[in-house]
Amino acid sequence: MITVQDRAKIRNAYFNENKSIRQIAREYHRSPKTIKKALGSAEVESYTLSKPRAAPVLGPYKDAIEGLLAENESLPRKQRYTAHKIYRTLQEQGYAGSEASVHGYVSKKRKEKRRPPVYLPLEFEPGSDAQVDWGEAYADIAGERVKVQIFVMRLNYSRRMFVKAYPRQHQMAFFDGHVSSFRHYEGVPGRIAYDNLKTAVLKVLEGKNRQEQERFVVFRSHYLYQSYFCTPGKGHEKGGVEHGVGFSRRNFMVPIPKVASYEELNQHLEAACLADDRRRVDGQAQTIGEAWEQEKSLLRPLPAKDFRCCITKPVSLKPYSQVEFESNRYSVPANRGQQKLVLKAYPFQIEILNGTEVLARHERSYARKQEIFDPLHYLSLLEERPGAFEHAKPIRRWREKWPPVYEQLLAHLRSVHENGNAVRDFVKVLELHQAYPADQIEQAVQQALTYGCGHADGVKLCLHQIRNPSIQVPELDLSEHPQLIGIGHQPLDLQRYEQLLPG
Repeated sequence: MITVQDRAKIRNAYFNENKSIRQIAREYHRSPKTIKKALGSAEVESYTLSKPRAAPVLGPYKDAIEGLLAENESLPRKQRYTAHKIYRTLQEQGYAGSEASVHGYVSKKRKEKRRPPVYLPLEFEPGSDAQVDWGEAYADIAGERVKVQIFVMRLNYSRRMFVKAYPRQHQMAFFDGHVSSFRHYEGVPGRIAYDNLKTAVLKVLEGKNRQEQERFVVFRSHYLYQSYFCTPGKGHEKGGVEHGVGFSRRNFMVPIPKVASYEELNQHLEAACLADDRRRVDGQAQTIGEAWEQEKSLLRPLPAKDFRCCITKPVSLKPYSQVEFESNRYSVPANRGQQKLVLKAYPFQIEILNGTEVLARHERSYARKQEIFDPLHYLSLLEERPGAFEHAKPIRRWREKWPPVYEQLLAHLRSVHENGNAVRDFVKVLELHQAYPADQIEQAVQQALTYGCGHADGVKLCLHQIRNPSIQVPELDLSEHPQLIGIGHQPLDLQRYEQLLPG
């Protein structure tokens, strides 16, 4: 086969330079037949076999291979002949060739039967439909490379997306992703399409029927939308959001975000979603944001209250003023805990309640066998037992992070008081964290030490001054009233007090 360049030279030599076919064949070391083909067309001819290649070893067994492949059509999907099994079967019939030849022929016959997938282009009414899916990505959170689960919802008409990251794909994260999406869209679509997620589907029934999780039914009922579940294995039925998962991962998570927390990561993702409103999808006359403005008024209105995306369970107070959830222990204020409490687990937060009163809030841990302390919960115990200060685990952990000026205050208190009284006074300073910002307390401690009043009352006084700076009274302009200028500055005549004496 000759190249395009050689074909062009041959045609130029014949048609423009008037050389003969024999002369051109001699100069280009080609046969006259090849020269004539080049003169017949400037297009490069595709190579096709004039007859099938000989297969002396595999040839006698091709009919057997095709028979086994035809038999596959009537066999259960998971119990069909594989290329390797076909090879073993042929060996039993006397085949002595390679397994690679069998694999190649099987692959060829399967491709001949396989039709390329084709799909119907779909169009949706504004506000009518949305799709939801999960994906995975990586982020650097607090200096650690973490695999995060990204929840994606996409409106079918405007193609507007909302993306939020979670540590796990559990049901509360699934619900919370919806609630955050609805807030982002300022409304609720009429119907949402899903895969057969365990967080929503209890059992796949015949056809399109599903037995939904009871909690999911309650959630749908709260927002008054309908659900639609794709045929198992037919992800293209919600191809829009599947594309959205890949798009958001490539465009919102590259380069890998470096953040301090999930909260910061989700702020980054929401900002990326808002910026994506300016994008114009191929074939669309409007940007995503412009289409959403048209769609927004046709979404269902949000209910008066958000759905509470939490697990609620009764818990018992442990001896160290803790409650347990998913193998982790969370602290409760030692002076307010009751034997029976209620725990609410949100995707990122744990709440511990006594009736309707919230006693404690903690960041939720997804590790195992962890102790999550709030050191403020144990200060009341330390006032009663100051001797335990040095070994109290919550205080030791806090002490690793608190400002150096706190150690200076503690050392000063111990230099002027007995150790027990010094700790009690220091604990009163720590208790200020229950009501005031940490940076203001640190500043007040520094001022108290500077002023020579390094004790709890002195710190409280300095904190009050920091939070309520004295008002500077402006000086009066008495230039137009010179008779008043000396008032308030004249010397005092103490003899006038003698007039108050009797007689």
